[in-house]
Amino acid sequence: MDTIVNLCKRRGIVFPSSEIYGGLRSAWDWGPLGVELKRNVKQQWWHAMVHSRPDVVGLESSIIMSPNVWEASGHIETFTDPLVECTNCNKRFRADHIDLERSCPHCGNGPAWTEARQFHLMLKTHMGPVEDSANVVYLRPETAQGMFVDFAAVQQASRKRIPFGIAQQGKSFRNEITPGNFVFRTREFEQMEMEFFVEPGTDDKWHEYWIEQRMNWYLDLGIRPENLRLREHEADELSHYAKRTFDIEYNFPGMGWSELEGIANRTDFDLKAHSERSGQDLSYFDPDTKARYFPYVIEPAVGVERPLFAFLIDAYREEEAPTAGGKTEKRVLLKLDPRLAPTKVAVLPLSKHQDLVPVAERVADRLRTRFVTDLDITGSVGKRYRRQDEVGTPYCVTADFDTLDDNQVTIRERDSMDQERVPVDALPEHLAKRFEH
Repeated sequence: MDTIVNLCKRRGIVFPSSEIYGGLRSAWDWGPLGVELKRNVKQQWWHAMVHSRPDVVGLESSIIMSPNVWEASGHIETFTDPLVECTNCNKRFRADHIDLERSCPHCGNGPAWTEARQFHLMLKTHMGPVEDSANVVYLRPETAQGMFVDFAAVQQASRKRIPFGIAQQGKSFRNEITPGNFVFRTREFEQMEMEFFVEPGTDDKWHEYWIEQRMNWYLDLGIRPENLRLREHEADELSHYAKRTFDIEYNFPGMGWSELEGIANRTDFDLKAHSERSGQDLSYFDPDTKARYFPYVIEPAVGVERPLFAFLIDAYREEEAPTAGGKTEKRVLLKLDPRLAPTKVAVLPLSKHQDLVPVAERVADRLRTRFVTDLDITGSVGKRYRRQDEVGTPYCVTADFDTLDDNQVTIRERDSMDQERVPVDALPEHLAKRFEH
């Protein structure tokens, strides 16, 4: 865990937020490489869930919604965690995350706990010039409700028939009691959720289908099978709306098996609740059977940060690599799937020679029109290879003195370190074909 966290901070993937002011607990800023990695994770999810399917459309709903939304959904009444406080050190914990029969994890004394009380997780603010109870609004704790309240509008605009889904990516906020473990649990995070609306009676079949689809997504992008498992929620764990829920769990180092993603059968709870609260009919009319019903909903829901963290952990390697002198040295390697890699291609002149740098600059400019490209000219070429390996760049392109005569460059592949000589004119298409595989 510490190795990955240090790598993220050192190489500009994630920084502590507000660090010059001492930071803010569990708040993180995504650096130049982290932004690209995050965008790639979201892009791969969107491609799998929306663009590659005929039965899912997208939505971007408002972060601040009518408080009635949260009344109807049950969040204002039930979105709480049990809070206890150690009377020795006054540190607070979620009661369901610690053993109340044992000593305090913070001070080691006890046990001496207060009675558990329910702590509300919604972050509250005010809209308008007067800060009173009539102007209270909430930062959304999930993106899902936007898809429920817009269900009828989206269905009519897109002309989709059941079964179909609505997908959304965006920021959510939860006032967690005990955030931590790097980016695993934060108060501000990005979600990727999809609500798949189905005919009642077909929901069990679709639930199994989406569990399989989501497991395959992680495996396809490089998560090792032995680090993934499915766990069904016990009856006392189920949310108030859920008929059945499975978590895809990942074996995080130092944390053990923890939730990556939840796939829930939300029944028809949400559409019914919003219909009743709003007075608007959110049922669906089937033009084939002439039946009207409230669809059941299958919901795959995941934050961006947890799978990103898991992809980094599973991609991390330390290995011995040969040097130019015939010896070996340690090579740190992020064996990320090329679709996730923050930088796709790095262009490296063999040296800072005045004739080589302009050639490398022209090659990099040409590649940037198609790939995220880094031009790296500082340090020995061996050290530059190592830098690119450490951040997962799939291909390095080296311009050397032979390039000045034959207009060819050397492509070096990250994982195998195999090299191939390619004409500059053919380079973009050659790399594009490699990324297709």
